[in-house]
Amino acid sequence: MSGRPFTVLFAPDSFKGSLSSVAVAGALAEGWSRARPADRVLLAPLADGGEGTLAAIEAAGGWTSWTAPVHDPLGRIVDARWLASADGAQAVVELATASGLSLVAAAERDPAAASTRGTGELLVEALDHGAREIVLGIGGSATTDGGAGALQALGARVSDALDEVDLTRLDPRLGQVALRIACDVTNPLLGASGAAATYGPQKGAAPADVVTLDARLARFADALERATGRRERDSPGAGAAGGIGFGLLCLRDKFRSLSLEPGVDLVMAATGFDAKLEGADLVVTGEGRIDAQTAFGKTALGVARRAHAAGVRCIAVGGGVEPEGIDALAALGVEVVPVHERQIPVEEAIAQGAAPLVACGERLAGHMDQPKPRRVSPDDQIIIHADFDDPLPEFDPDYMHPDDPLRGELK
Repeated sequence: MSGRPFTVLFAPDSFKGSLSSVAVAGALAEGWSRARPADRVLLAPLADGGEGTLAAIEAAGGWTSWTAPVHDPLGRIVDARWLASADGAQAVVELATASGLSLVAAAERDPAAASTRGTGELLVEALDHGAREIVLGIGGSATTDGGAGALQALGARVSDALDEVDLTRLDPRLGQVALRIACDVTNPLLGASGAAATYGPQKGAAPADVVTLDARLARFADALERATGRRERDSPGAGAAGGIGFGLLCLRDKFRSLSLEPGVDLVMAATGFDAKLEGADLVVTGEGRIDAQTAFGKTALGVARRAHAAGVRCIAVGGGVEPEGIDALAALGVEVVPVHERQIPVEEAIAQGAAPLVACGERLAGHMDQPKPRRVSPDDQIIIHADFDDPLPEFDPDYMHPDDPLRGELK
């Protein structure tokens, strides 16, 4: 392949249940380098605040990994990881390492008993090490306790029935802390779109359990809002991670600052993504599935937005690709490519490990004459074709994007 060497940035999310974002980025880059060994490749593995956040941020360098014994969702002691910056002033905590669904076998899932206590214990551990700027990723929880367990670990007294809250012994160091919470959902705490109804079933809640959990969260909301003087049950993100979003939002006045922010944006900031993007000719992102959920703040969309704003060409690869996902990215000029050249069962794809991603990276490089040397203006009109492997899709109107102005003329 002719042309000057180019800089290609690989910035995928993990393929959940299969490979971490670090492994995905490495595999795609390995394949690319086989076809274009002269190109410069940069790795920026990402996450959205759920499982894999620590690994993605740690891979960027400048962080030290610590472990602490904490209580898992069912009260058992586990060693949970967290990250500290070189000067100790910053920390990254991932709820999933202490209170995550992955820590509980399917037969053990008990949303009524599951607690976020371990997540609060990790926050205390970070405070003990001197951290005063903390990023907390809250995806992947096993819990529906409204954050009551975490608040107890931070010094609050909460009754067993969750109907009484006393904050007089809350850790005073919170007043020195800037807490940024990675949150990609906007659910309220209660009701049909609340924490119990929306996420309880995947944590083991039967329909009757959902009703009970929602009522318990309502009692806790009454008690905590009474204790803090803040009404947060309807705030966007209050229902995140079984309601820990609500519990922490109610404590906003107890912190130096507290905010809920898109998870991928927080991880990008922590990994120096923008600086890497600035020098890139092409960015390759991806995730396990590019589907209807891609439009709701998933990593691929976050990368696509940054690339579009910077005028950098972007390709997204997906272990599974659906039309809704293609449409979600098309408006930002993203070419969507399936990892596998033919559809295969998920179990088979997982069993193949990283090899298909290596092959996909090689295929991407081999199908391109070269990454576009001219950076694309955000105002440019780009027509995206779903079938990247078709050598001349533009001459078949059935392959063209429905919004392509030439589609009707070719018909």
